[in-house]
Amino acid sequence: MLYFFSMTLDEKHLEHLAGLIRIDLTADEKQSLLSDLKKILDHFAELNEVNTDSVLPMGGGTSQRNVFREDEPETDALGADGLVEMFREREGGYLKIPPVFE
Repeated sequence: MLYFFSMTLDEKHLEHLAGLIRIDLTADEKQSLLSDLKKILDHFAELNEVNTDSVLPMGGGTSQRNVFREDEPETDALGADGLVEMFREREGGYLKIPPVFE
């Protein structure tokens, strides 16, 4: 069961949060953000009122386990030598590429 502790959000709390995340807010931004955050908290308070006593808790999103195929190494991989052989230009044991920086 989740517990929701009601909290009144005021400018003092908002300034504390802004200090924790190291942002400066103008007076207009504070009012806008306070309004938005209050709406979010009100929404969670509304969700908290829903009776979920008959709903079983879930540990995850699905009961399926390992729906993917087994990971098996492929034996026909090129390997390092095969990749080097595919490269167009080589110079002194190195692979030559076009310049990256001008």
